[in-house]
Amino acid sequence: MWFRRKSKTLVEFDEIFMDSSNLPAFNQERLEGRIELPIKKRGVLLIGGIFLMITLVFFGQLVNLQIVKGAEYRERSDSNSLHESLIIAERGVIYDRNGEMLAWNGTDYGESRGFALRAYSDRAGLGQLLGYVSYPQKDKNGFYYRTDYIGRTGLESAYEDILHGENGRQIIEVNVGSDIISALTVEKPRAGQSFTTSVDAALSEAMYNIISTSTEKAGFRSGAGAIMDIETGEILAMTSFPSYDPEVMANGSDVELIESYNNDDRFPFLNKVAGGSYTPGSIVKPLMAYAALAEGVISPERKITSNGALIIPNPYNPDQPTRFGDWRAHGATDMRTAIAYSSDVYFYIVGGGLPAIAAPQAGLDTFTGLGIARIDKYMKMFGLGEKTGIDFPGEQAGLIPTPEWKEETFDEEWRLGNTYHTSIGQFGFLITPLQMLRAFSAIGNGGKLVTPTLVKGTKPEITDLNLDQSYLNVVREGMRMAVTVDGGTVRGLDLKYVSIAGKSGTAELGNDNEHVNSWVTGFWPYDNPKYAFILLMERAPRTNSLGAGWVMRDVFDWMHENRPEYLTN
Repeated sequence: MWFRRKSKTLVEFDEIFMDSSNLPAFNQERLEGRIELPIKKRGVLLIGGIFLMITLVFFGQLVNLQIVKGAEYRERSDSNSLHESLIIAERGVIYDRNGEMLAWNGTDYGESRGFALRAYSDRAGLGQLLGYVSYPQKDKNGFYYRTDYIGRTGLESAYEDILHGENGRQIIEVNVGSDIISALTVEKPRAGQSFTTSVDAALSEAMYNIISTSTEKAGFRSGAGAIMDIETGEILAMTSFPSYDPEVMANGSDVELIESYNNDDRFPFLNKVAGGSYTPGSIVKPLMAYAALAEGVISPERKITSNGALIIPNPYNPDQPTRFGDWRAHGATDMRTAIAYSSDVYFYIVGGGLPAIAAPQAGLDTFTGLGIARIDKYMKMFGLGEKTGIDFPGEQAGLIPTPEWKEETFDEEWRLGNTYHTSIGQFGFLITPLQMLRAFSAIGNGGKLVTPTLVKGTKPEITDLNLDQSYLNVVREGMRMAVTVDGGTVRGLDLKYVSIAGKSGTAELGNDNEHVNSWVTGFWPYDNPKYAFILLMERAPRTNSLGAGWVMRDVFDWMHENRPEYLTN
């Protein structure tokens, strides 16, 4: 219609001259040469409406939080609390010498604990070696009153300073229902250091199983054994039968099993190698032999006759002489054969001497022996009667009987018979298997007393005893003969695949002598010694025919099959 206003189309000045002739001159990437059209009003209104709706939603939520539910949220906020909490540091891992994990941190933290449970190897016979831990503990309000793992015994205790970590801290916000709202770590925990023990876990387990089987077969009460590198002091194997499960002790939940451990008269918690004191019997004889040679008491070739007993006449009552028995009549023996056959009479006389009235029976004139003072001196020189220095809890010192000890203990004077019995490792003589292992390592390595260690790669601590090598050779030769000659007491270790020098011992127990401890010790290879061993089978009936030497033979057979590298030079 004529009265309607027609829309006016505006043509700008610069549009008049835009044609095909000048279009190529424009930079089209910068949008030159394009006609700009104005934004329509309805688009502006649409965008504005969207922003208005968003603003209204936020405003509504603000009203809801501050006005509608403000009081409720204020009450809940006032009930929230902040407190500092510990982050328990994980403990270091214990590895055996071949890299096998023996003790580590499990993955089971649990909702109420907040820390890892300790996990232990399933291998048998490692309980006393590894030990166990006590865990951090919380009170009823959830606060820690014990903030760390604590190593209670074994390696867990001995190397606590290495295995122990440093706890961390965190700030936790909880609501009135004790629900955690947020947690912020303030200080990260530092895990404990791991270390590698010198022990071969598989070898220790094999020794344990062999001892276990033998105790059942022959009626022994318990047993223990160890193997040591005679140059470094590294303990290659260490086990005690019976043992216990470290995880059971750490968790503490199997009350019945723990109670059975506590009531077991075989002492499963005792590491018998380092912490058990036992009568050594004849395994002291090689040490006595060296002492006699070093003091010039006897020459290696001089013979002493054993007719099965040493009879000392009683000048006050000739009808009642004192008899010191031998385990058999050995005839005339020199030092090497006396060691090989384990002649008691020979070492009675070497240790205590012989009155002129009794000398003819032994093929001697009056003979002056070492005497108890010099016996005490040389036994201590070889490390008996004192701790070895191993870094391990519960080690015992043992005892070398002396006149002073007898006077204090029994209020009695020392007699010749006491010296005789001490000379063959009886009477009040007590040693640990570890002490004897160390002493025979010194015989094998040329006279160096090495401090035992349970950590692989430790620099050895060595005391040079400055022993006479020619005298040591006599002792070694006697020990080798004990293995190789007919009548030798360690014939069970005469093996084709390795040359061993050994000494056995049978220690009588109790007043009735109805029970015995059976020992075997020695070193190998004979020509170039590398390792020493000790094995004790404790308290069997005297009628038992299975000696420790035959038990140790099974250990060597296992090594021959599974660890041949230990049997070669």
